Formats: sequence, structure tokens, C-alpha cells
Amino acid sequence: MTQALELKAPLSGKALPLSQVPDPVFAGLMMGDGLAIDPTSGTLLAPCDGVIAQVARTGHALTLTAANGAEILMHVGIDTVSLKGEGFRPLVAQGASVTCGQPLIEADLGFIAGKVPSLITVVVIANSDAYVPQSRAEGALTAGQSAFMSVHAKGEAKPVETVAADAGTSAWAVVGHGDGVHARPAAMIQAAAKGFNARVVLRFAGQEASARSVVALMGLGIGHGDRVEVLASGAEAEQALAAVVEALQAQSPSAHTELGAESAGAPIALGAGKIGGVLAAPGLAIGPVAQFTAADPRVMETAGELGAEYNALAQALATVRSEIMTQVHAALKRGDKALQAIFDAHLALLDDPELIGGAERAIGQGSSAGCAFRDASQAQRRILLAMNNPLLAERAGDLKDLERRVLLAISGDVDEKPVVPPRSILIADDLTPSDLAALPADALAGVVLARGGATSHVAILVRARGIPAIVAAGPAALQIENGRQVLLDATTGVLDTCPAAEALQDAERQIDQRHAMLEQVKRKAAEPAQTLDGHAIEVAANIANERDAREAVRCGADSVGLLRSEFLFIDRESAPTRAEQQVAYQAVLDAMAGRSAIMRTLDVGGDKDVPYLTLPPEDNPALGLRGVRSGFARPALLDDQLAALLATRPASKLRILLPMVADVADLLRVKTRLTELAAEMGVDELPQLGVMIEVPSAAMLADQLAEHADFLSIGTNDLTQYTLARDRCNPELAAGLDHMHPALLRLIAQTTAGAAKHGRWVGVCGAMASDLEAAPVLIGLGVTELSVSPGLVPELKARVRALDLAMCRREVQPLLQLASAAEVRARAREIWPQA
Repeated sequence: MTQALELKAPLSGKALPLSQVPDPVFAGLMMGDGLAIDPTSGTLLAPCDGVIAQVARTGHALTLTAANGAEILMHVGIDTVSLKGEGFRPLVAQGASVTCGQPLIEADLGFIAGKVPSLITVVVIANSDAYVPQSRAEGALTAGQSAFMSVHAKGEAKPVETVAADAGTSAWAVVGHGDGVHARPAAMIQAAAKGFNARVVLRFAGQEASARSVVALMGLGIGHGDRVEVLASGAEAEQALAAVVEALQAQSPSAHTELGAESAGAPIALGAGKIGGVLAAPGLAIGPVAQFTAADPRVMETAGELGAEYNALAQALATVRSEIMTQVHAALKRGDKALQAIFDAHLALLDDPELIGGAERAIGQGSSAGCAFRDASQAQRRILLAMNNPLLAERAGDLKDLERRVLLAISGDVDEKPVVPPRSILIADDLTPSDLAALPADALAGVVLARGGATSHVAILVRARGIPAIVAAGPAALQIENGRQVLLDATTGVLDTCPAAEALQDAERQIDQRHAMLEQVKRKAAEPAQTLDGHAIEVAANIANERDAREAVRCGADSVGLLRSEFLFIDRESAPTRAEQQVAYQAVLDAMAGRSAIMRTLDVGGDKDVPYLTLPPEDNPALGLRGVRSGFARPALLDDQLAALLATRPASKLRILLPMVADVADLLRVKTRLTELAAEMGVDELPQLGVMIEVPSAAMLADQLAEHADFLSIGTNDLTQYTLARDRCNPELAAGLDHMHPALLRLIAQTTAGAAKHGRWVGVCGAMASDLEAAPVLIGLGVTELSVSPGLVPELKARVRALDLAMCRREVQPLLQLASAAEVRARAREIWPQA
């Protein structure tokens, strides 16, 4: 027997058996036997010496042929072919000789995470008919060092199948797989070829490959829609030819067009009673099924008088615009940025000249208003979907939602909204953002969609609301009867329609443990958040009004870390007066019962529009008149707000926060005006004045700002988008907007260091404060106040009490030297694991 081939771990992380890989092709060993890794490092290393046999054109996978002939396929993440190479940088080319430990692929795990179902990386022996893995690693792995897997030859290595010059029969196939012939389609083709006593070869672009070699098939670089010649010879050539052509032409969707709108997701075969899907939002849920099927809107096929049809379309568009504006304002009031951004996109579609112009032209040619808008919308959707662009496919989904709303407005019918008993598992073919927005927050225990995808707008919304959900579960989910008790494990992407008693008990135990933990921390919510070594951290609440303030006190908040004053300015025809504002601010301070409150001046512009302010249109509003800049553009508005705040008592408990300050000049301009107004009003005691650090320049000039400000508060949402140059309102870029990026950490460190020079404290009021994994990092960097939604206060306080400040300070510094957010998160989990 030949000597075993010993492989080293190609990535750091946790070793996993292939049975735990959330992909039936790998889990079912269709690609070959091997081992998987849940990675914490992003550079794939060669597990042994060898020659690169194949590199995927999208850079997410490659195959290395070892000296003994074993073909080692390494596939980074699940469905990563759909990223079209984004997030991957191959470091080697086909034919290159490599040594053990040599870097092969660089993967930006922070970017990739969230765009695909899983980062789990699979290492399999592609020619498992000749080589078999034996010993496999368990537990934690270190890239390039840990023993990973040993591979033994079953016997003499089989030669690679060569093309028969006298192939007996041939045919042409047009590839139907949405992402071309990558790992899973190659496995399907191989399985088809192996079922017959025949030799089958594929010819494409001047190259040939055996249909029995997954590696060779992937190496052809065949894409969706390509024409491939298939040749077969042998006793069962005709049958083999037909089977391989069928496998090539199978219509498996792209992982991204599957996310887009129209294509159904293929269900994962998991055994009797279980349906697989794609993770949209993690968590466990148990509840009765509530099926929802939206009826198609009624459309009058026969047109009436021409003017009446034009008028019907115009009135419907105005009605829908008004409805969407109301939803935008409601989302803004709740601080629901995800829903606001989605409905803002719908408003933009109502102004699309091609869509509206197409409908008006059709009316002029004799169509009814309903037919005209439906046909114009569907024509636009077909164009967008044909472009095979995930962002445009998402826009097609928005068009479908908008189309339904306009058609309902034209017909005058009442929209049928989902009726969901409390704590149900909602199942639907697909949902629109409008459907989900109509449901009470506590109505859903979980969501299962037959279609859709992990980057769809509905997926973004359920994640934001913390509702466990899977998408692309296939039509089988729609056959489950209403009221059936089911178990949804969204984290693993499985819906169990006939859960065993033991499975239900285990899930209930985990859910109960989570609830019990939350109840326990709520009982101690009013107690201070003090670290193990005796340092107090202020845990504050982000609020919008007096009601929120009372809830913050009930939840144990030490103070208000951010009052969004925008709530006073929306849903009205004109700006609130000084008196109206002063009453509202006073009510909040009174509700805090002696606790302090930070009140941010009006932060509009950018993605937050208040129509009556008539700010000028901008090509790039995120970099335009927003935050304090809008106050400078409307000085009377800023004066009224500052005066109302100066009239609020007691001044010692009030702190004013200025948004979007870029440098000291911005701060001094407001500080001077505040002093002038106080003199005019006869106010002797001024409230503290702070600066919001959400522009990189402000972080870099923190020492200068701290000289004139009383405190600094970091808004990590905007600081992240401006630092990483990723629009936080663009769902396609959401996965890369991770506030644990080392660039952000360095700016935070620079902010706290600058503030310390003048004895000022620094807080965080952005989303990073709500990230429990980030709490020890922020505390270690010198942040002493964290502001979150009221409901999260108890859990955050419990998290702080389990930390040692000295350890946090010591351990955080090496994190600033890491290369990506994924590496920071992985290391943070190792240092500060959560219970």
C-alpha cells in the first residue's frame, strides 16, 4: 500500500463533517468525500505540494493535484459562484506548481458573509473512486499547521479518461444552469455519465473534458447559455448522451437571480417531512402554519373613455405615492432604516419615465389604465431580469410590488393582507415589503418563503426585526396545511413539518433558555453596568419621544444616549414652533426622572427627507446638505431648535448633540450661536454641547473637537458608510458594512485618544453599540457610554458585567492590526465568548 498523503489545514477555523454542510451536493458526497471548515481566516493555503489543475473563473474554488494523483477540490463558501468573483482574489493560475502552505486564494470574508448562505469551506477528494480520506481532524484548526486529513489510494491510480477519437454519437446542449457549470452542475453531469456503460466527453471553446471528471468539467469554464457539444461511445452511448444533455440543460437558477424575484428556489432533499431553504434570518421558531396567497389584482381589459383612463392612472399613482410617503414617515419615526430605504426606492420607481411613459403610451393606443400599467411594468421587469444583474433583479422585485399596489388603486379593490394568528410560521410563495410592513411586530414566530433570496428586501426586513426566516424553500412548503405545528431552524435552513417530540422539546428548551436568560437580565436591569474590575459603563437608550423615554426607564437605561428630534418634524405640513419643540423636549426630560438626556439637533437630508424644508435636489445627498449642514442652510430652523432646547429644564440634565460635524469650524459656529441665543433669552446655565463623530474627518480631528466640546458620541452607522465608501441604504452593499472593520476600530481608537487629551468622555449611539460582540472591543478602545434601543439595555448591561476592563484594553490592540472585519469578529469570539 502506498504511503498516505497528509494534508494540512488550508484555513483556520473549526473542522466540520460534510454531513453538516448546508448543501446537499457536498453533504451527499456527490462531489467526493472529505472534510469542511467553518473558517476564521480568509487566505486559503495549499494543504500539500502539488500542481493547480483548475481555478474557477470566479475565483471561489480550485483543484490541486497532489504528487500521488489525488485531486483535492477546495470550495470557499456555499453558493459563492453567484458573487461572480467579487470578494475573491486568486493568487495562482492553472498549471502552477505550489508548495504546502503557499497562499492560493484571498477571500474577503467580511464582504462575502451575508451575501451567501454560509462561509463553510469544503475540501473534498474529487477522484474519490481512486482515493479515500481516512483520518480527519476535529475541533479548532490553524491554517498551515494543523493536521487536516490523510488520503490513501484505493489501489493503483486510475488514468484520466481520454477522449475517444471515434465517438459513436453526438449532440449539442445549451447550458441552463444559471451560474454555468460550477461545482454542483458538474456533479450532476458526472452522476448522469456514471450511470451508463459509456464514455462521454464534452467539447467547448476548443477544449475537451470527460463527463466523469468534475474537475475537468469545471475547468472548461462553461457559462449559462453556452452551447456545448457532447460526444458518447460505448454499449450505452445513446442513453448516456441523452442523460448528460439533460443534465447540462437543467434549469437550475443562479444563486443571485434566485434572490432577485421570479425564479423558484429548488428545495433541498433532507428526508421525510423536512424542507430545506436558504437562511434569511437566524433563529429557532415553533408554531402553527399560516399560509398566505395574495390574489391577483382585478384588471379591466376593456378601456373606457380616453380621458377617464388617463385620469384613472394619474389618480392611482397619486394614491400609491401618498401611501408610500406615509410608510416612509412611519419607518423614519420608528428608526426602521431598512424599511425606509426600501419604500424610498419604490417612490423613485413612481418617477421612472420609462415605466410611466410606457403606460401612458399604451393608454393612448387603446389600453385600459390597468392593462397599460401592468404591461409596462412587466416589460420593464423582463428587461431587468434578462440582464443577469442581482441589483437589477432586486429592482424587478420592487416593480412587482409597486405594480400590485397601482393595480389595486386603479380597481378600487381592498388589498388582501396576510391574516396571521399570534406566533405563527407564515408561509407564502413570496412576500412583498408592503405585505410584511402591514403585519404587527409580534405576529410572526417565523417566515418561510417558497421563492425569494437572502438579499431580497423581505429578507433584509425580517433580519432587522429578528424574525427567524428561510427563503427559496420551493413549492413543497406551500402544500403544508394551515394550523400544522412545525419547527423552523432557520440557522441551518430546515423546516421540519413533522417534528419528533424530542426535536420539539430540544427546540423549546433552547428557546426557553434564551427567554430565561433575557428574563434574568431584566431583573437586574436597574443595577449599574460595572465591569468585573470595578469600572462603570453607562448604558443609555436611543429614543424618539416621551413614550420611548418611559420605556427606557422601565428597561433600566441609565440615561438617553440619543433623542432623534426628527420625530417632531415629520408627518406635518410645516416645521414645529419653538413652543411645540420645548414642550416635547421637556416631556422627555421629565419622563427620565432625573436622568440625563442627549438630544440631537435635526438630522435631515441625505436619506431622510422632510418635504416642507425644500432642500435642493442633489446628485449625492449622502454627501450634501444633511445633519448640521441643513441647519446652516436654514438658520432660522436651527435657531428655533436651539432656543427650545435652551428653555428646557434642568439644563444640567440636558446635553445637545450636533450631527454631521466635519471639523472645529462647524462646532464653533453652533457654539457661538448657542451662546448668543442664551444671552438673548437671559439663560445663565448652558447645557453640555457634544459632537457626533460620524465623518472620518471628525474622528481624525477628535483632539481638536474635544477642546471645545463637552463630549463626543460616535454614530457608527454613518461613520462606517463614509469610511468604507459603501452606501448603507443599498442592500447589495449591506454585507460589507461591518462596523468591526479594523479601519473603523482605528478611527474609534483615534477618537477616544483625542477626547482623553482634554478629559472628555466618548459614547457610541450607532448600531455597533447594539452588537454584543462589539461591546468588549468598544470598552477596550476607551468608550464609556453605549446607547441602544430600550429593549436591549438589560442584555447589554449583563454583557458589560461579565467583562474585565483591563483585559479588554490589553486584548483589543492586536485587533487593530487584523486585515478584515471577519478576522476581528473571529478573534473577538475567541477572546470574549458569549454564554
